Amino acid sequence: MSVLPSNFETLKRRAKQSIMPLLTPHLLKLRINTYAPYIGAGIKIDYINLDQGLCVVSMGLNPMNKNIVGTQFGGSLYSMVDPFYMLMLMHQLGSSYVVWDKSSHIEFVAPGNSKVTARMKIPNNEVTTIQKLAKEGEPVFREYQVDIVDDQQKTIATVTKTLYIRLRKYSKSKDQTNRIDNVDA
Repeated sequence: MSVLPSNFETLKRRAKQSIMPLLTPHLLKLRINTYAPYIGAGIKIDYINLDQGLCVVSMGLNPMNKNIVGTQFGGSLYSMVDPFYMLMLMHQLGSSYVVWDKSSHIEFVAPGNSKVTARMKIPNNEVTTIQKLAKEGEPVFREYQVDIVDDQQKTIATVTKTLYIRLRKYSKSKDQTNRIDNVDA
């Protein structure tokens, strides 16, 4: 039996939101571009539009992200695309849904010897498709693929991400905090 009021989790969530304000797209871009691991790797968001489901990220070759043979480090290549599909879907679906990264796979195609760029895009009809698939409360797994290309548009790596999406009311992760949209309490 809990001594705390039944709405304690709701109060705790609201207090956290007051202390750490929600991230608007501009603040999200600023925060990610100043995130220490991204600064160290030289990863930069060039463009982000959460409403349109589009994000462009780049990374120049520098001493902090070179591997032992002098090319782009694979971990940095993966890091540059890691959170963005989840963030874009969280924003587009809103607080009624829980979105998690489920799995990822990276295929290294060629050595990265210059600046690399990844352009991530959520298809226009994707939100409607997800909503239809999730309406009965079952988990939805969606796969997204992005190519990381060099200055000459040659593919350096291909990342495949699988996301778990579910209506919040059916999820065991009801308390997942969506830092982009307001969470309905």
